[in-house]
Amino acid sequence: MESVIIIVFVMGYLAITLEHNLKLDKLIPALIMMAVCWALVALGVDNFTNWFDSANHGLVDGFASMIHDDKLHLVEETLLHHLGKTAEILVFLLGAMTIVEIIDYFDGFSTIKGYVNFKSKKKLLWMFSILAFVLSAIIDNLTATIVLISILQKIVKNRDERIWFAGLIIVAANAGGAWSPIGDVTTTMLWIGNKVSTLKLIEYLLLPSLLCMAIPSFIATFLPAFKGDIDFDENEVDKPKSKHSARMLYLGLGAILFVPVFKTVTHLPPYVGMMLSLGVVATFAEIYSNSKFSISSVEGEEAVEHEAEAHHSPVHHSLSKIEMPSILFFLGILMAVAALESLGILFNFASTLQENVPMMGTEMHVEGIHGVSDLVVMLLGLGSAVIDNVPLVAASLGMFSEPLDNELWHFIAFSAGTGGSMLIIGSAAGVVAMGMEKIDFFWYLKNISWLALIGFVVGSAVFMVTRTLF
Repeated sequence: MESVIIIVFVMGYLAITLEHNLKLDKLIPALIMMAVCWALVALGVDNFTNWFDSANHGLVDGFASMIHDDKLHLVEETLLHHLGKTAEILVFLLGAMTIVEIIDYFDGFSTIKGYVNFKSKKKLLWMFSILAFVLSAIIDNLTATIVLISILQKIVKNRDERIWFAGLIIVAANAGGAWSPIGDVTTTMLWIGNKVSTLKLIEYLLLPSLLCMAIPSFIATFLPAFKGDIDFDENEVDKPKSKHSARMLYLGLGAILFVPVFKTVTHLPPYVGMMLSLGVVATFAEIYSNSKFSISSVEGEEAVEHEAEAHHSPVHHSLSKIEMPSILFFLGILMAVAALESLGILFNFASTLQENVPMMGTEMHVEGIHGVSDLVVMLLGLGSAVIDNVPLVAASLGMFSEPLDNELWHFIAFSAGTGGSMLIIGSAAGVVAMGMEKIDFFWYLKNISWLALIGFVVGSAVFMVTRTLF
């Protein structure tokens, strides 16, 4: 029965990876995979000899000798445990997404565009790379990529020039998301799972992540694509549609940054702080929406449409804009991985992997395993370029049981977060950029992948050298 469950998982995983070829949204195989895996667990519970207790990070003693009803009860309790942990991540993401949509409702991100008053391609590259690095640490790499490419489309009119900037934005956004607990879904998973803390994550990964962004950007400035000036009208910058744009931008970003502080002070799960932040931002959004939008610069039908929108609740409008397919995909994939974890498959796989992968330089001690090679973690990063990094990190949570802030978890956060930049399908930021700019897979492979690989290797090397300092 375990073999059947693994086959179902692999087939579902393959369908997720090939979603563009199959023209099937990845949430569909993720949800089917989750339901079928847990159904097979329930139906074949008497055939299993091992059961992994996620709460205590160990195998349940005497599981094989338990009666049928006790096993089913344990399955239900485990399913509820994993659903609760998954819900923490999803509620957190819903709150963050809603705040970002509220900022966008007030056209807050137009404030960033207003600072572009130069034509140099090199300066523009550094501006977008630094913005992607910083913004992704605050509003997550996926949202930062969407925001910055939207701004880029209004500044750089030539698509052949624009896709080069988009490629480096992907690299910078993934690097920026790695060192922040709210910058990437995988890092958030490790943070909510009490594997990394905010301060230690920044200490361990800020420098490696910064170099992972800066080195590719620096090399890119010598490429022909970034020589010369951008052909655009400096006076073409749009004015914000709302007089509260800048205010809502700073309020929203500040509210998101408040969440790690709230967790540190109260020791409550991060989603509680995110809900508090959402409530505060929503309150100001409702107050500001009662005052009329300044639409003097908007004419005709667009003015009528925007004025009509202003009379609706900004919170309701923002909730309707949330990317629910992504939320359902995370639900499906995390719960499917939980099924493999519960059967002890991931625990056994970790031991097998460690026995067959040679040590490289140093090793990190993991309870129950004779050290984890740096090469294993780097292979995890390379794997995240081919397949989604969410299930890879979810699998690592089931494989290893090291305590809070062990260097293993920080290296996993870096590898999974930045490794996806090596292929355009390897990260959520890459996939959304691919859709927004119609970037060809092989164009990215030829022109951007080698830059991302250099950044990944340099960042990993810096992490290995500096981790002893913390």
